[in-house]
Amino acid sequence: MNRLKDILLYAYYRSTLRNRRQAAAERAVRGTEPVSVLFYHRVADSGPNGWTMPTRTFAHQIAWLRERFDVVTLAEAQRRIASGRNSRPTVSITFDDGYAENLRFAVPLLLKEQIPFTYFVSTNHVFGNRPFPHDVATGRPLAPNSVSQLRELAAAGVELGAHNRNHIHLGTVTADVMQEEIIGAKHDLEQALEREVRYFAFPYGQPSDLSTAAFQIAYHAGYRGVASAYGGYNFPGDDPFHLRRIHADCELVRLKNWLTIDPRKLRHQTQFEPGDYRRAAVPSVVLNAALLNSR
Repeated sequence: MNRLKDILLYAYYRSTLRNRRQAAAERAVRGTEPVSVLFYHRVADSGPNGWTMPTRTFAHQIAWLRERFDVVTLAEAQRRIASGRNSRPTVSITFDDGYAENLRFAVPLLLKEQIPFTYFVSTNHVFGNRPFPHDVATGRPLAPNSVSQLRELAAAGVELGAHNRNHIHLGTVTADVMQEEIIGAKHDLEQALEREVRYFAFPYGQPSDLSTAAFQIAYHAGYRGVASAYGGYNFPGDDPFHLRRIHADCELVRLKNWLTIDPRKLRHQTQFEPGDYRRAAVPSVVLNAALLNSR
């Protein structure tokens, strides 16, 4: 069934490619080219699962991206969004969770090619050498990165970001737990790396995992941006604090379909509105001063 879907998607992509190219040319003139943010998890050739990409596929995708897009940091992505005008196809690359295997192929490739990326990690899994719950559930626990590996990444110029302490859903937890996960992960990383941690990525990242309270905590904790994972484009003039991300599917046609701006996705793309998260914290979401001041 998946193979049939891929064939149908490829036929749709090819049949609409001419119109996509025309639309891209028009966006370039108007300065309305969106900024896409991709997220990967684990790049490896062993232990394949739904969040693992083979090394050859990853290399192919990176080559395709380099040839057709400005591959930029999250800070530059935010600058282009905030400016209200972007005429270049633009993409940022991110990773979630923090898998040790990424240092065998994916990270060396990106560093060699001088391609910027942001690496989000769940601190209690890294610091405690604990496999991730979604891996444990499948009976195939996989090794997380170590603190020393994160320090090596930071020394190489990689942007390290927080991905909660315990990789839990934040949509149904109390404000206290939310603070421990969002602020605590920032504190953990800053203590270990001795540098500012500027970005936070919501585990799972679906609309049900997001809330005004979570955005408010992240904003007042000093994060410069937060990342969701439910798919979507970031258009010039959008709020640059919220970075909508697209899953980097193993099938290249799916990646191409997203990044050449599928008109169906434009019509039906999910939107999450975080509300006025910049306002002063309300009593039910008072930031924990001890956490904030412990950095």
